[in-house]
Amino acid sequence: MAKKKILIVDDEELFTKLVKLNLEKTGNYEVRVENKGSRGLAAAREFDPDLILLDILMEDMEGSDVAAQLKNDANTKDIPVVFLTAVVKKEEVESGCGIIGGRPFIAKPVSVNELIDCIEKNMYRL
Repeated sequence: MAKKKILIVDDEELFTKLVKLNLEKTGNYEVRVENKGSRGLAAAREFDPDLILLDILMEDMEGSDVAAQLKNDANTKDIPVVFLTAVVKKEEVESGCGIIGGRPFIAKPVSVNELIDCIEKNMYRL
C-alpha cells in the first residue's frame, strides 16, 4: 500500500519535526515540512500531498492567505486542508463544528492519535 503524503506548513520548527517523526513512525505517511507560509503553495505543487496541515498564525504569511492561494491554483485546489491552531481551545473544537473558513481545524497541542484520526477523516479530494 502506498504511503499517504502529508504536507505540514507551520512556522514552529520543533512542532513540525515532532509531528513528522511521529507520523512517519506509523509507516503509513510520507511527510514534508515547510516552515514558511510563503513557501506553502510551491511546496504543495512540488510534493502533491494527499492532505495539508496548515498553521493559521505564522510570522511571514497567514494560513488563510496560503489556503486562498492553494484554492486559486488549478494544481492544488482539490487538496484537502486542515488548519492547525493554538488560537482555539480543545473545548471549543468539541463544542463547535470544528470549521474555520469552511475548512476543518484541529487545536494545538494535539496528540498523535488525534492528529491521525483527523488526517484520516479529512483525507479526500474535493
